[in-house]
Amino acid sequence: MRNSPGPLLRRATVGVLALGALCAPVCAAAPTAPPSPEAERLAFTERYRAVQHGGIVRAANTTISCRVVAPLDTEPDCPTVREGATAVNGDFDMFYVDIDSDPNTYNSSSAEVSLPEGARVSYARLYWGGNLRVGEQKPPADNGRVLIAEPGGEYKEVLADSVVGHRVARGADAFQASADVTRLVRDSGSGLWTVAQVNTAMGKSSAGAWGGWTLVVAYENPAEPLRRLALWDGFEPLDPKAGREIRLRDMGFAKNASGRAGLVTYDGDRGITGDTLTVTAGRSPATPLTDAANPREDVLNSTISEPAAVRSTRVPSYANTLGYDSDVFDLGKALRPGGDGLAFRLRSPRDVVWAGVLFAAVDAPR
Repeated sequence: MRNSPGPLLRRATVGVLALGALCAPVCAAAPTAPPSPEAERLAFTERYRAVQHGGIVRAANTTISCRVVAPLDTEPDCPTVREGATAVNGDFDMFYVDIDSDPNTYNSSSAEVSLPEGARVSYARLYWGGNLRVGEQKPPADNGRVLIAEPGGEYKEVLADSVVGHRVARGADAFQASADVTRLVRDSGSGLWTVAQVNTAMGKSSAGAWGGWTLVVAYENPAEPLRRLALWDGFEPLDPKAGREIRLRDMGFAKNASGRAGLVTYDGDRGITGDTLTVTAGRSPATPLTDAANPREDVLNSTISEPAAVRSTRVPSYANTLGYDSDVFDLGKALRPGGDGLAFRLRSPRDVVWAGVLFAAVDAPR
């Protein structure tokens, strides 16, 4: 499955040059650029903000899953887990997801960006991350590099354009990187996007293998309500006692506004309960964010989900991603009292979790 890196590097070089022509100076760096610096902890900071008619969509998928063995002698077996059974990645020998026909990629997966008719992309950012230490140890030098293919297109190399979060802790060697891909997504639009070569280790360990990617896309659309859009990112392990709070200030909204929020975290295990996500609007009491895919006491449960009214395509479409969460929640109940800001609190007293991305789109006052 993995061949000599020569053909891949030659192909990727062409791709990064093409992407650079589309995105310069804020997208993929030139092939000769030095690797992005790394830090063990990146505090959550605002990446993008806008007040416009429109919203935010996202595409996401995992890069690794349990290995199917024959005869099936585990309980539960891998196919059942992929369909949604409770299990954790540390119980399995994990192997790469690889959907493309390219012999030079060892992992690849696709997910749909679904933009409304008449929408124009105003900002797009690709996030990717994984665990480098499982049965094998992957070199961190490749943390800041992935391949991306637009719908119907060929792979282009993307290099991280900001500091990469990278920390060795609790048996894992975890990282998250990101890059601005606005012009590429603006030019290519809706459809299945494929991301490959996310630096993720395979095998089995107590920490477990995990990894994935999320493409967050903000858009303008005159047919939609005026909304406040915000995208924050960082790379922070959750304190078992205090958790992590992220405050989105100056997000004023009227009573009974509508809105959605999305969250990306790493290594949340299904069945290890106690992890919660709440949001406080203004001075109102905290409201739990929960739905059919994300139980109130097990929100970080290895899911890629969205509100029931939203349905997007993923290839593969595993119900249990075994360590990667990219979820979108409806904020309706939390926004009823109105307010001037949102405070999200994420707690995981029993699980080992890294938080990476938070975004929100909320109706602005008229």
